[in-house]
Amino acid sequence: MRTRRGFALAAAVLSSALVVTGCARDTGTPSAGGGATAGGTQCTRNAAPAAAGAAASTAPAAAKSDASGLKVGLAYDIGGRGDQSFNDAAAAGLERAINELNLVKENTRELSAAPNESEDAAATRLRQLVSDGFNPIVAVGFKYATATQTVAAENPQVNFAIVDDNTVDLPNVTPLVFAEEQGSFLVGAAAALKTTACKIGFVGGVETPLIQKFEAGYEAGAKAVAPDIQIDAKYLTPAGDFTGFNDPAKATEVTRGQLDGGADVIYHASGASGKGVFEAVSAASTAQAPKWAIGVDSDQAKTATPPTDERILTSMLKRVDVAVYDYINASAAGDRSTLPKVFDLKVDGVGYATTGDHVADIAPQLDAYKASIISGQVTVPSTP
Repeated sequence: MRTRRGFALAAAVLSSALVVTGCARDTGTPSAGGGATAGGTQCTRNAAPAAAGAAASTAPAAAKSDASGLKVGLAYDIGGRGDQSFNDAAAAGLERAINELNLVKENTRELSAAPNESEDAAATRLRQLVSDGFNPIVAVGFKYATATQTVAAENPQVNFAIVDDNTVDLPNVTPLVFAEEQGSFLVGAAAALKTTACKIGFVGGVETPLIQKFEAGYEAGAKAVAPDIQIDAKYLTPAGDFTGFNDPAKATEVTRGQLDGGADVIYHASGASGKGVFEAVSAASTAQAPKWAIGVDSDQAKTATPPTDERILTSMLKRVDVAVYDYINASAAGDRSTLPKVFDLKVDGVGYATTGDHVADIAPQLDAYKASIISGQVTVPSTP
């Protein structure tokens, strides 16, 4: 257990600094203000900002290109298709390209990583796609950074994209990165508006800078709404151990601990491990004491197994599907310079889901925060 440095949320509309300490800990000290109460804990809530401008994105509609001449390869992160999260979002982008851009399904190939495999295995997977004539190739996940650097340098005639990494500096590599902290801010605000315990939780898969962006945004959004809220943040595995993205049993155990500790809304950024979060929340929820989970990457209320889907408040949408589709479309057009540098709220690269109508009553507040972020009134931190 350790404490990280606090951060300030720079926002002209907020009247005080928001401070959050490290993971595997509770943050916030309950105060005696008004608002929701549970077990004697009171939760004071701020009014939503009066943001200038609308919450709508400014994403331009790109013309559709003919991708019938492409052979597209996808190299998935651990879990591949069926993780109901990150990889499935990438697969949805590929399927959309098949349906809308004339990409021939037989001219696509999908390969998946294994837990804790070597960098050599990732490079071998990319080389296999190259040798079989696939171009472009999309590497789904920052784990492919070293392999993409190596294989792309070996094959300058082949175009690559890598999701969640911008460290590979080669002319034939396009980074597809996201403002995860912005979308996480919105679901953090939702958690703070819905909690009756004034205590919420976060479950990260692996403690890496990328997943810490989810944590930072979530905590900032919750604190923007309820400055005294408590936040119990835990990670399943440390940096370097990627099994945290595919361990539902461990996620169930960690989530039970957070629920037993008083949290009643739990947000996960843990890949396929999120299934365990949903199961724990569903099992603990009762009519008298309802509990909520928040999904990640894709709209997980649409894919979670009943009855766990009924306890998903919302999901932070990280539009990997949009990024993969847009990359294929740009590749077919022969001009990748049109792609955004970051898929953020302005281009609908992140957002929140509304399936189940569980956040319909607080949508005006969430959209006010969204507009404030888009306009620059609120700056969301990317580190806890």
